Amino acid sequence: MYLLDEPTYAYFFLMIPILFVLFLWIIKWKSNTQKFISIKMIEYLSPNRSRLKIFFKFLLLILSLSFLIIGLINPKMGTELETVKREGVDLVFAIDVSKSMLAEDIAPNRIEKAKRLVSAIINNLVGDRIGIIAYANQAIPQLPITTDYNAGKMFLQSLNTEMLSSQGTALNSALDLSSSYFNDEDQTNRVVFLISDGEDHSEEAESASIRASDRGIKVFTFGIGTESGGPIPIKIKGVLESYKKDENGEVVITKRNTKTLKLISKITNGQYIDGNNTKEVVSFVTEILKNLEKKEFDAKKFVSYKDQFQIFTFISFILLLIELFIFEKETLWLKKLNLFNEKKSK
Repeated sequence: MYLLDEPTYAYFFLMIPILFVLFLWIIKWKSNTQKFISIKMIEYLSPNRSRLKIFFKFLLLILSLSFLIIGLINPKMGTELETVKREGVDLVFAIDVSKSMLAEDIAPNRIEKAKRLVSAIINNLVGDRIGIIAYANQAIPQLPITTDYNAGKMFLQSLNTEMLSSQGTALNSALDLSSSYFNDEDQTNRVVFLISDGEDHSEEAESASIRASDRGIKVFTFGIGTESGGPIPIKIKGVLESYKKDENGEVVITKRNTKTLKLISKITNGQYIDGNNTKEVVSFVTEILKNLEKKEFDAKKFVSYKDQFQIFTFISFILLLIELFIFEKETLWLKKLNLFNEKKSK
Protein backbone atom coordinates (compact mmCIF):
# COMPACT_ATOMS: atom_id res chain seq x y z
CA MET A 1 0.00 0.00 0.00
CA TYR A 2 1.46 3.35 -1.02
CA LEU A 3 0.49 6.98 -1.55
CA LEU A 4 2.11 9.64 -3.76
CA ASP A 5 2.43 12.83 -1.74
CA GLU A 6 3.22 15.26 -4.61
CA PRO A 7 2.38 13.50 -7.92
CA THR A 8 2.62 16.76 -9.90
CA TYR A 9 6.43 16.54 -9.71
CA ALA A 10 6.18 13.52 -12.05
CA TYR A 11 6.05 16.02 -14.94
CA PHE A 12 9.78 16.56 -14.38
CA PHE A 13 10.35 13.14 -15.96
CA LEU A 14 9.63 14.87 -19.28
CA MET A 15 13.08 16.46 -18.97
CA ILE A 16 14.81 13.08 -19.34
CA PRO A 17 14.04 12.46 -23.06
CA ILE A 18 14.94 16.12 -23.73
CA LEU A 19 18.32 15.59 -22.04
CA PHE A 20 18.87 12.42 -24.10
CA VAL A 21 18.24 14.31 -27.33
CA LEU A 22 20.52 17.14 -26.19
CA PHE A 23 23.26 14.67 -25.25
CA LEU A 24 23.13 12.89 -28.62
CA TRP A 25 23.20 16.23 -30.41
CA ILE A 26 26.36 17.25 -28.49
CA ILE A 27 28.02 13.92 -29.33
CA LYS A 28 27.20 14.41 -33.01
CA TRP A 29 28.41 18.01 -32.91
CA LYS A 30 31.72 16.90 -31.37
CA SER A 31 32.18 14.23 -34.01
CA ASN A 32 31.67 16.83 -36.74
CA THR A 33 34.43 19.03 -35.29
CA GLN A 34 36.92 16.22 -35.88
CA LYS A 35 36.78 17.06 -39.59
CA PHE A 36 38.65 20.26 -38.85
CA ILE A 37 41.38 18.80 -36.61
CA SER A 38 43.61 15.78 -36.95
CA ILE A 39 43.15 12.64 -34.82
CA LYS A 40 46.74 12.96 -33.56
CA MET A 41 46.00 16.45 -32.32
CA ILE A 42 42.87 15.23 -30.52
CA GLU A 43 44.83 12.43 -28.83
CA TYR A 44 47.49 14.94 -27.86
CA LEU A 45 45.01 17.38 -26.36
CA SER A 46 42.92 14.72 -24.59
CA PRO A 47 44.96 11.52 -24.25
CA ASN A 48 43.30 8.26 -23.20
CA ARG A 49 39.83 9.77 -23.56
CA SER A 50 37.15 7.10 -23.09
CA ARG A 51 33.94 7.26 -25.11
CA LEU A 52 32.36 4.59 -22.93
CA LYS A 53 32.80 6.67 -19.80
CA ILE A 54 31.06 9.64 -21.39
CA PHE A 55 27.93 7.54 -21.82
CA PHE A 56 28.35 5.99 -18.38
CA LYS A 57 28.63 9.42 -16.71
CA PHE A 58 25.56 10.61 -18.57
CA LEU A 59 23.64 7.50 -17.47
CA LEU A 60 24.59 8.15 -13.83
CA LEU A 61 23.42 11.74 -14.18
CA ILE A 62 20.05 10.62 -15.59
CA LEU A 63 19.63 8.03 -12.81
CA SER A 64 20.50 10.65 -10.18
CA LEU A 65 17.92 13.03 -11.64
CA SER A 66 15.28 10.25 -11.75
CA PHE A 67 15.77 9.35 -8.10
CA LEU A 68 15.65 13.04 -7.16
CA ILE A 69 12.30 13.43 -8.95
CA ILE A 70 10.94 10.34 -7.17
CA GLY A 71 12.12 11.91 -3.90
CA LEU A 72 10.19 15.09 -4.74
CA ILE A 73 7.08 13.01 -5.49
CA ASN A 74 7.61 11.43 -2.05
CA PRO A 75 5.99 7.98 -2.23
CA LYS A 76 4.59 7.08 1.18
CA MET A 77 4.39 3.49 2.30
CA GLY A 78 1.70 2.25 4.68
CA THR A 79 4.07 0.41 6.97
CA GLU A 80 2.97 1.90 10.28
CA LEU A 81 -0.28 1.46 12.17
CA GLU A 82 -1.35 4.32 14.38
CA THR A 83 -3.95 4.03 17.10
CA VAL A 84 -6.31 7.00 17.25
CA LYS A 85 -8.54 7.53 20.26
CA ARG A 86 -11.57 9.81 20.21
CA GLU A 87 -13.26 11.53 23.10
CA GLY A 88 -16.59 13.28 22.96
CA VAL A 89 -20.30 13.20 23.65
CA ASP A 90 -23.03 11.29 21.84
CA LEU A 91 -25.54 13.77 20.42
CA VAL A 92 -28.89 12.92 18.88
CA PHE A 93 -30.68 15.51 16.74
CA ALA A 94 -34.45 14.99 16.71
CA ILE A 95 -35.84 17.17 13.90
CA ASP A 96 -39.52 17.98 13.37
CA VAL A 97 -40.60 17.31 9.74
CA SER A 98 -44.34 17.85 10.19
CA LYS A 99 -46.30 20.07 7.78
CA SER A 100 -46.31 22.95 10.27
CA MET A 101 -42.55 23.25 9.64
CA LEU A 102 -43.36 24.62 6.17
CA ALA A 103 -44.60 27.88 7.70
CA GLU A 104 -42.60 30.85 6.47
CA ASP A 105 -42.79 33.01 9.59
CA ILE A 106 -39.01 32.52 9.76
CA ALA A 107 -37.08 32.71 6.45
CA PRO A 108 -36.95 30.73 4.26
CA ASN A 109 -39.23 28.42 6.27
CA ARG A 110 -39.08 26.53 9.54
CA ILE A 111 -37.71 23.24 8.26
CA GLU A 112 -34.95 24.85 6.20
CA LYS A 113 -34.04 26.99 9.19
CA ALA A 114 -33.88 23.84 11.35
CA LYS A 115 -31.61 22.07 8.85
CA ARG A 116 -29.27 25.04 8.62
CA LEU A 117 -29.18 25.28 12.40
CA VAL A 118 -28.18 21.62 12.81
CA SER A 119 -25.59 21.94 10.02
CA ALA A 120 -24.02 24.94 11.79
CA ILE A 121 -23.83 22.94 15.04
CA ILE A 122 -22.19 19.98 13.29
CA ASN A 123 -19.59 22.30 11.71
CA ASN A 124 -18.41 23.25 15.20
CA LEU A 125 -18.19 19.75 16.64
CA VAL A 126 -14.84 18.08 17.33
CA GLY A 127 -14.72 14.39 18.20
CA ASP A 128 -18.36 14.07 19.23
CA ARG A 129 -20.63 11.46 17.67
CA ILE A 130 -23.95 12.39 16.11
CA GLY A 131 -27.23 10.68 15.25
CA ILE A 132 -30.29 12.04 13.43
CA ILE A 133 -33.99 11.30 13.91
CA ALA A 134 -36.88 12.71 11.86
CA TYR A 135 -40.36 12.79 13.33
CA ALA A 136 -43.91 13.90 12.61
CA ASN A 137 -46.79 11.65 13.65
CA GLN A 138 -44.11 9.02 14.24
CA ALA A 139 -40.33 9.02 14.54
CA ILE A 140 -37.92 7.26 12.20
CA PRO A 141 -34.14 6.89 12.50
CA GLN A 142 -32.18 8.67 9.76
CA LEU A 143 -28.55 8.30 10.84
CA PRO A 144 -27.13 5.98 13.53
CA ILE A 145 -24.49 7.27 15.94
CA THR A 146 -21.38 8.11 13.92
CA THR A 147 -18.37 10.45 13.71
CA ASP A 148 -18.88 10.92 9.97
CA TYR A 149 -20.05 14.53 9.89
CA ASN A 150 -20.20 14.63 6.09
CA ALA A 151 -22.67 11.74 6.12
CA GLY A 152 -24.63 13.55 8.81
CA LYS A 153 -24.97 16.68 6.68
CA MET A 154 -25.90 14.60 3.64
CA PHE A 155 -28.76 12.88 5.50
CA LEU A 156 -29.73 16.22 6.98
CA GLN A 157 -30.26 17.78 3.55
CA SER A 158 -32.54 14.92 2.53
CA LEU A 159 -35.07 15.72 5.28
CA ASN A 160 -38.41 17.07 4.08
CA THR A 161 -42.05 17.21 5.14
CA GLU A 162 -43.07 14.55 2.58
CA MET A 163 -40.97 11.74 4.03
CA LEU A 164 -43.71 10.68 6.47
CA SER A 165 -47.19 10.04 5.09
CA SER A 166 -48.95 10.40 8.45
CA GLN A 167 -48.83 13.94 9.75
CA GLY A 168 -49.12 15.56 13.14
CA THR A 169 -46.38 16.04 15.69
CA ALA A 170 -45.63 13.29 18.19
CA LEU A 171 -42.87 14.56 20.46
CA ASN A 172 -43.22 11.47 22.63
CA SER A 173 -42.32 9.22 19.70
CA ALA A 174 -39.20 11.30 19.01
CA LEU A 175 -38.07 11.17 22.64
CA ASP A 176 -38.62 7.42 22.96
CA LEU A 177 -36.69 6.67 19.76
CA SER A 178 -33.86 8.99 20.88
CA SER A 179 -33.49 6.89 24.01
CA SER A 180 -32.66 3.82 21.91
CA TYR A 181 -29.60 5.57 20.48
CA PHE A 182 -27.84 5.43 23.84
CA ASN A 183 -27.10 1.74 24.36
CA ASP A 184 -23.94 2.12 26.48
CA GLU A 185 -24.73 1.60 30.16
CA ASP A 186 -21.45 3.30 31.22
CA GLN A 187 -22.23 6.44 29.30
CA THR A 188 -22.54 9.37 31.71
CA ASN A 189 -23.81 12.02 29.30
CA ARG A 190 -26.76 11.42 27.00
CA VAL A 191 -27.82 14.48 25.05
CA VAL A 192 -30.73 15.08 22.70
CA PHE A 193 -31.17 18.28 20.72
CA LEU A 194 -34.83 18.55 19.80
CA ILE A 195 -35.55 21.06 17.01
CA SER A 196 -39.22 21.84 16.57
CA ASP A 197 -41.92 24.49 16.47
CA GLY A 198 -43.36 22.75 19.56
CA GLU A 199 -46.80 21.99 18.14
CA ASP A 200 -47.75 18.67 19.68
CA HIS A 201 -50.96 16.88 18.81
CA SER A 202 -50.40 14.12 21.35
CA GLU A 203 -50.74 14.35 25.10
CA GLU A 204 -47.81 12.09 25.89
CA ALA A 205 -44.91 14.52 25.53
CA GLU A 206 -44.70 15.05 29.29
CA SER A 207 -44.72 11.33 30.14
CA ALA A 208 -42.10 10.65 27.41
CA SER A 209 -39.95 13.40 28.92
CA ILE A 210 -40.16 11.71 32.32
CA ARG A 211 -39.09 8.38 30.76
CA ALA A 212 -36.16 10.10 29.06
CA SER A 213 -35.13 11.75 32.32
CA ASP A 214 -35.24 8.38 34.12
CA ARG A 215 -32.75 7.07 31.52
CA GLY A 216 -30.38 9.96 32.22
CA ILE A 217 -31.10 11.80 28.97
CA LYS A 218 -30.89 15.58 28.84
CA VAL A 219 -33.09 17.18 26.20
CA PHE A 220 -32.17 20.63 24.95
CA THR A 221 -35.00 22.11 22.92
CA PHE A 222 -34.62 24.69 20.15
CA GLY A 223 -37.81 26.49 19.17
CA ILE A 224 -38.22 27.32 15.47
CA GLY A 225 -40.76 29.88 14.23
CA THR A 226 -42.57 32.75 15.91
CA GLU A 227 -45.29 32.86 18.53
CA SER A 228 -47.42 35.02 16.24
CA GLY A 229 -47.16 32.19 13.73
CA GLY A 230 -48.00 31.96 10.07
CA PRO A 231 -50.03 29.95 7.55
CA ILE A 232 -48.88 26.64 6.07
CA PRO A 233 -48.33 27.09 2.32
CA ILE A 234 -49.32 24.42 -0.18
CA LYS A 235 -46.95 24.50 -3.13
CA ILE A 236 -46.84 22.52 -6.35
CA LYS A 237 -43.43 22.46 -8.02
CA GLY A 238 -42.38 25.42 -5.92
CA VAL A 239 -45.37 27.54 -6.89
CA LEU A 240 -47.77 28.65 -4.15
CA GLU A 241 -51.27 27.25 -4.78
CA SER A 242 -53.04 27.97 -1.50
CA TYR A 243 -52.77 27.67 2.28
CA LYS A 244 -53.78 24.78 4.50
CA LYS A 245 -57.32 25.17 5.85
CA ASP A 246 -59.30 23.54 8.65
CA GLU A 247 -62.65 21.75 8.32
CA ASN A 248 -64.43 25.10 8.46
CA GLY A 249 -62.48 26.44 5.49
CA GLU A 250 -60.41 28.80 7.64
CA VAL A 251 -56.69 29.21 6.97
CA VAL A 252 -54.70 27.38 9.65
CA ILE A 253 -52.23 29.56 11.55
CA THR A 254 -49.45 27.53 13.12
CA LYS A 255 -47.66 29.08 16.10
CA ARG A 256 -44.49 28.14 17.94
CA ASN A 257 -45.42 26.41 21.18
CA THR A 258 -42.63 27.56 23.49
CA LYS A 259 -44.45 26.27 26.57
CA THR A 260 -44.26 22.60 25.50
CA LEU A 261 -40.59 22.85 24.54
CA LYS A 262 -39.69 24.50 27.86
CA LEU A 263 -41.57 21.81 29.77
CA ILE A 264 -39.64 19.01 28.03
CA SER A 265 -36.26 20.64 28.72
CA LYS A 266 -37.20 21.34 32.35
CA ILE A 267 -38.27 17.75 33.09
CA THR A 268 -35.05 16.33 31.55
CA ASN A 269 -32.71 18.86 33.22
CA GLY A 270 -31.97 20.38 29.83
CA GLN A 271 -32.58 23.91 28.63
CA TYR A 272 -34.70 25.75 26.08
CA ILE A 273 -33.28 28.30 23.65
CA ASP A 274 -34.72 30.28 20.76
CA GLY A 275 -33.65 28.40 17.63
CA ASN A 276 -34.21 31.35 15.30
CA ASN A 277 -30.82 32.84 16.18
CA THR A 278 -28.24 30.42 14.76
CA LYS A 279 -25.22 32.22 16.21
CA GLU A 280 -26.62 32.12 19.75
CA VAL A 281 -27.53 28.43 19.44
CA VAL A 282 -24.05 27.45 18.19
CA SER A 283 -22.40 29.39 21.05
CA PHE A 284 -24.79 27.80 23.53
CA VAL A 285 -24.07 24.25 22.27
CA THR A 286 -20.31 24.88 22.31
CA GLU A 287 -20.49 26.03 25.92
CA ILE A 288 -22.71 23.11 26.94
CA LEU A 289 -20.34 20.53 25.43
CA LYS A 290 -17.34 22.09 27.18
CA ASN A 291 -18.93 21.37 30.55
CA LEU A 292 -19.96 17.79 29.78
CA GLU A 293 -17.77 14.84 30.65
CA LYS A 294 -16.25 13.30 27.53
CA LYS A 295 -16.49 9.62 26.75
CA GLU A 296 -13.65 7.67 25.12
CA PHE A 297 -14.94 5.92 22.06
CA ASP A 298 -13.62 2.65 20.69
CA ALA A 299 -10.05 3.08 19.46
CA LYS A 300 -9.69 2.86 15.70
CA LYS A 301 -6.60 1.97 13.75
CA PHE A 302 -5.62 4.00 10.73
CA VAL A 303 -2.79 3.39 8.30
CA SER A 304 -0.16 6.07 8.74
CA TYR A 305 1.83 6.51 5.54
CA LYS A 306 5.54 6.93 6.18
CA ASP A 307 7.66 9.28 4.05
CA GLN A 308 10.18 7.54 1.79
CA PHE A 309 11.73 10.58 0.06
CA GLN A 310 14.89 10.34 2.20
CA ILE A 311 15.91 7.04 0.56
CA PHE A 312 15.50 8.32 -3.00
CA THR A 313 17.26 11.65 -2.39
CA PHE A 314 20.16 9.80 -0.71
CA ILE A 315 20.53 7.45 -3.70
CA SER A 316 20.38 10.49 -6.01
CA PHE A 317 23.19 12.18 -4.03
CA ILE A 318 25.38 9.04 -4.10
CA LEU A 319 24.93 8.60 -7.87
CA LEU A 320 25.78 12.26 -8.46
CA LEU A 321 28.86 11.91 -6.26
CA ILE A 322 30.02 8.87 -8.23
CA GLU A 323 29.48 10.74 -11.49
CA LEU A 324 31.62 13.64 -10.29
CA PHE A 325 34.54 11.36 -9.35
CA ILE A 326 34.55 9.43 -12.62
CA PHE A 327 36.79 11.08 -15.20
CA GLU A 328 36.49 10.76 -18.94
CA LYS A 329 39.97 9.23 -19.29
CA GLU A 330 40.33 5.50 -19.83
CA THR A 331 41.06 3.41 -16.76
CA LEU A 332 44.56 2.02 -17.29
CA TRP A 333 44.04 -1.35 -15.58
CA LEU A 334 40.89 -1.95 -17.62
CA LYS A 335 42.72 -0.98 -20.75
CA LYS A 336 45.43 -3.53 -20.01
CA LEU A 337 42.88 -6.32 -19.64
CA ASN A 338 41.80 -5.70 -23.24
CA LEU A 339 38.40 -7.28 -22.58
CA PHE A 340 37.17 -6.68 -26.10
CA ASN A 341 40.38 -7.89 -27.86
CA GLU A 342 41.04 -4.46 -29.25
CA LYS A 343 44.14 -4.31 -31.48
CA LYS A 344 46.71 -1.84 -30.35
CA SER A 345 47.70 0.61 -32.99
CA LYS A 346 51.34 0.45 -33.99
